Amino acid sequence: MTSTPRWPDIDGIAYGGDYTPEQWSRETWREDVTLMREAGVNLVSIGIFAWALLETAEGEFDFTWMDEVVELLHENGIRVDMGTPTASPPAWFFAAHPDARVVTRDGVTLGFGARGMASHSAPAYREAAVRITTELAKRYGNHPAVVLWHVHNEYGVPVGEDYSPHAVREWRLWLQERYGSLDALNAAWGTAFWGQHYTAWEHVGAPAAAPSTVNPAQRLDYARFTDHQLRACFIAERDAIRAHSDRPITTNFMANQHNGCDLWAWAREVDIVSDDHYLWAADEEGEIGLAIAADLTRSVGGGKPWILMEHSTSAVNWQPRNVAKRPGEMARNSLAHLGRGADAILFFQWRASRSGAEKFHSAMLPHAGTESRVWREVVDLGAKLDRLEEVRGSRVHADVAILWDFESFWAQDLEWRPSEDVGHDERIRAYYEQLWRDGITVDFALPGQDLSGYKLVIAPAQYMLSLADADNLNRYVHDGGTLVVSFFSAVVDEHDAVHAGGFGTPLEPALGVRVEEHLPLREGTTGDISWNGQTLRADVWQEDLVLVGAEVRATYVDGPAAGEAAVTRNQHGAGAGWYVSTRPDAAGLAAIMTNIYADAGLAPAEAPAGVEIVRRRRDDDVEFVVAINHTTDAVTLSLEGHDLLTQTEVTGRLSLAGGDVAVIRSRRTAPQEQV
Repeated sequence: MTSTPRWPDIDGIAYGGDYTPEQWSRETWREDVTLMREAGVNLVSIGIFAWALLETAEGEFDFTWMDEVVELLHENGIRVDMGTPTASPPAWFFAAHPDARVVTRDGVTLGFGARGMASHSAPAYREAAVRITTELAKRYGNHPAVVLWHVHNEYGVPVGEDYSPHAVREWRLWLQERYGSLDALNAAWGTAFWGQHYTAWEHVGAPAAAPSTVNPAQRLDYARFTDHQLRACFIAERDAIRAHSDRPITTNFMANQHNGCDLWAWAREVDIVSDDHYLWAADEEGEIGLAIAADLTRSVGGGKPWILMEHSTSAVNWQPRNVAKRPGEMARNSLAHLGRGADAILFFQWRASRSGAEKFHSAMLPHAGTESRVWREVVDLGAKLDRLEEVRGSRVHADVAILWDFESFWAQDLEWRPSEDVGHDERIRAYYEQLWRDGITVDFALPGQDLSGYKLVIAPAQYMLSLADADNLNRYVHDGGTLVVSFFSAVVDEHDAVHAGGFGTPLEPALGVRVEEHLPLREGTTGDISWNGQTLRADVWQEDLVLVGAEVRATYVDGPAAGEAAVTRNQHGAGAGWYVSTRPDAAGLAAIMTNIYADAGLAPAEAPAGVEIVRRRRDDDVEFVVAINHTTDAVTLSLEGHDLLTQTEVTGRLSLAGGDVAVIRSRRTAPQEQV
């Protein structure tokens, strides 16, 4: 963590979004700030894509217009999140430094004309990025309007891996530092396979496109290298700012978008975690995907309040089918993020752009103007957030952790795995969705973290697992925890090499099983399991298990493993390890989780289907219950306290209309299960 881990100097919940005054006239600026005040906006992000207008030629700066904008915002009581514009270098930069262009894995050099940074390893880019950032920090670092710094924009999107000569040079240096010798590199990469042994560092290239599948250990390390290089760019800008400003510094993550960034490592480098989250229109229950992103963001930030840096008032522009949000959906989305720990609710963007690639992206002030439904909802949301000031700083508590390991995902996503039907996103969503429906709040965690505070830990997709992390999970169970592991887990070590002894062996103490063989199913076929006298539907995958102390809880009814163990439970020390070696459908997973909850001492919440309830707590035992009705029908909830949104007392029963939200302040009188 850097030296100033504090919240920006803003009263109440921060509210606003990206502001691009460079796209508009000065007359429009004045109209904007008037409307911002009407909407309750107190924070805007500026300058994020303005490099070409701030540094008009190499080393020649023009801050005149930015000075005017900052002063105008300041005069109107609107705080500034100052962006560094390094996500989109100007045309003059690429003309002067054509070698700084990104090269794809297929050897294509990318041109100018879209968003996206230059080569993360090009010295000219690093120098230029630090130069513009330094000038901004000198000029605005102590301005009273500037309360936050926003470095770059969405690292890894759209540019992640780079195969340029600059990247290859830095890659070799990174490998030398990581491994120390070619002997260690050859051992880690298993280069005896396919005759890939290296005898000189200059022979080690980037894993560019090749006639067949490239060494997966090399590909995995290149993902790690890419993450390191992107983060080094951030650190260089961050440190340039810190030399001239003591305001907190962040960069906007893209939680659960797998953009090549290990957010656990990134969170250690920012003062405050922030995230951009957009619903996927194809997801008919987008509120569950939203909850995953929010819980992941909170988790990588260590549970502290975080910033929702971007989301949308309605449709986005970059999905295959950009579905508009329906009345009330924007408020539900915003307050769901708040319920899961966000103390800032920001959008992309303030005013809809008339030109460019994002002109069909929704905004706080849409093309339809102030007579539109979206504008009315924006103003209403600002008023709601104003009533929620006392929620700020409270924290979410969870009794369950789901393992989320970016490096494992990078490894699992490489070529030539047993079945293309097996995906980490799908398995995590399946387990998370069950917990969400049962009203059980979730943190995400790494397998090597201290997990002792959780009653239940679930590993839906831990394909890669080091021996040290496996020991941590084994100890967690031995000391009284309940661990659930799904199939195709603990298969390889940190170099993507199969564990000595076979699949799953590192978790044998906790699980009491090992996997003799993977048995993926043909497309469209099922392999049901027998569980407590009922048949549960399952598909995609089976395994041939060897029992080493575990008891069988379910068996395969049909398929290649017919008659063999499908679900097992193992007593290990004071805890229990469950292994689910197939993919049950939603009803099947619900049945299995019922027994697991009993083991862990958890109870599902008694809330109507489609109602999301999450709690934030203060140190003084005050808690805030955020209840969101995602259905169209009114529901009755057993709650008591003061509804901050309606400013009314709730005496035991709350009637919540379809699509509505309540935020109830109450006092915790005794420990209780989380919902």
